[in-house]
Amino acid sequence: MRIDKFLKVSRLIKRRTLAKEVASQGRITVNGNKAKAGTEVAPGDEVSIRFGSKLVTVRVDEIKDTTKKEVSNTMYTVLKEEPVNE
Repeated sequence: MRIDKFLKVSRLIKRRTLAKEVASQGRITVNGNKAKAGTEVAPGDEVSIRFGSKLVTVRVDEIKDTTKKEVSNTMYTVLKEEPVNE
């Protein structure tokens, strides 16, 4: 699944267009490599996203095309959240 769609379906980012923007700004990495919106993710991949002044790292646990809001957080596990010093 594309990283932009995963971020939207898992509700880490609310809209797919916003996920594409964040990726194009170089604020997403998959397994340590900068990711574009079309980068494929699979279960077991580590995804890091920089939201303003914090860096969130999650592990992809499962891929679903659609999901309900209540169970969307089962698609990933938060590994760490840390402030970013710029």
